[in-house]
Amino acid sequence: MNAKLAAPSDVAIEFRDVHYHINDIPDRGIVSNISLTISRGETLVLLGRSGSGKTTLLRLINRMLVPSQGQVLVEGRATTAYDPIRLRRSIGYVIQEAGLFPHFTVAENVGLVPTLENWDASRIAARVEELLLLVGLDPAQFATRRPRELSGGQRQRVGVARALAVDPPILLMDEPFGALDPVTRAELQREFSALARRLNKTIVFVTHDVREALLLASRIALLHAGQLVALAPPQDFLRLDHPEVHAFTASLAVSNGVSP
Repeated sequence: MNAKLAAPSDVAIEFRDVHYHINDIPDRGIVSNISLTISRGETLVLLGRSGSGKTTLLRLINRMLVPSQGQVLVEGRATTAYDPIRLRRSIGYVIQEAGLFPHFTVAENVGLVPTLENWDASRIAARVEELLLLVGLDPAQFATRRPRELSGGQRQRVGVARALAVDPPILLMDEPFGALDPVTRAELQREFSALARRLNKTIVFVTHDVREALLLASRIALLHAGQLVALAPPQDFLRLDHPEVHAFTASLAVSNGVSP
């Protein structure tokens, strides 16, 4: 399925007929025939079952993976034209359980990329304080703590702060709330939705939770068996006539205690 192309000036990320095969062996394909544009400032949610190719697409954006065929473009340039380290430092990345360094304090975790970018200490300290406040953590209370001293929700907030440290235009999020209890997860989803509107970043968000997709997305891209099978804004998504959309609709009904 091909997405309608946005105007070139509006495109932050583009997949052009992208295939990714393990060890470049065609019959071991993870994703295939992916053509998709992601506009600046939108939150695109990659929705699908486990193994559908969601995380693979995310890793193709920051060149942790390279397409077997086709091109992935970031800000109009193929990812293969970038220095991979520079590309990754310019894109925020949030994963499940936050991926914080356990021996670093909260402040050191948030300030990691600015430190690697040789910011001066006072600038790093100011940015850390700004970001902790942004994600709802009091710097005086949390900056010197270690990750083991935080709750799961607090660790995820620190992970988001770290991803935003150098103010990247693009933010990648790989099931960041998946390991949290339902109450904390719902709380962070609401906070993140408000934060995304405020920051106006280009966000690519991976989930297998259709509720989360409907809440957070500007558009939902549904993957099945490595292919893009549906693409629509949340208000239209559940009305699409595709078996995989129907399956997610049914799962939503069951979770509401209604027979599909």
